[in-house]
Amino acid sequence: MGKLPILALRVVIALALIGSLGVQILMMPLIWADLEETDDRLRILLIVILVLGILTMQVSALCVWRLLTMVRRGSVFTRGAFRYVDTIIGAIAAGSILTFLLAILLAPGDAAPGIVGLICGAALVIAGVALIVLVLRALLAQAVARELEAEQLRSELNEVI
Repeated sequence: MGKLPILALRVVIALALIGSLGVQILMMPLIWADLEETDDRLRILLIVILVLGILTMQVSALCVWRLLTMVRRGSVFTRGAFRYVDTIIGAIAAGSILTFLLAILLAPGDAAPGIVGLICGAALVIAGVALIVLVLRALLAQAVARELEAEQLRSELNEVI
């Protein structure tokens, strides 16, 4: 992977992280105030779901940042990459669950059934993304195994020479 795509992705990640922090710091108090007439329990649950949802994105972004560092160093095809990929899978799965919980919380209220259905559909799509990353993890595992095998063959060849 070239330096320009890595730099571009890092810029996007940095902007997303700055934006998400802005939402957490500036927008969450405003959303809290807008929900003033809502039941306190529901109000707290909605804010917690929103904050945790943003946190899942932030965790994924930081893990992608670390993987980009590994790509730049040429060490992405090592066992160390798995912890970041596994964390990304977990964060995306958690995001899917949080999205579905949001739909459940909105269902008995004044939200239109179509909106609740769309949120459920979004939860399903997010779960699908987690499954895609899981498939990519399997590809990474194959690449790491091939890299280890190639390293072993190189070592044997060096002994022969």
